[in-house]
Amino acid sequence: MWLENKNIHSNRLSKKPDQRRYGPFRISKNISLGAFQLELLEGWIIYNVFNEDLLTKCKAPQFKEHHMDLVPPSAIINKEEENKVEEVQKHRK
Repeated sequence: MWLENKNIHSNRLSKKPDQRRYGPFRISKNISLGAFQLELLEGWIIYNVFNEDLLTKCKAPQFKEHHMDLVPPSAIINKEEENKVEEVQKHRK
């Protein structure tokens, strides 16, 4: 399931460069009618139960050209977002 970023606050000054949704995550438990518990990442310091209005079902791309590699969600360490950098490329002029 995709989790909409509607009520998730990050340390960025503007919400525009932020991701629109996070995930995909697995549903670990159906809490009640319309409420689901998700398996979040270890560093996330938020409650893991969400209303169904904030969740969107993941669908496989219909065409091969539409397939994109998923960007792993940022890890939240000491209340700040951190990403793992695989390679630093030299700037070309």
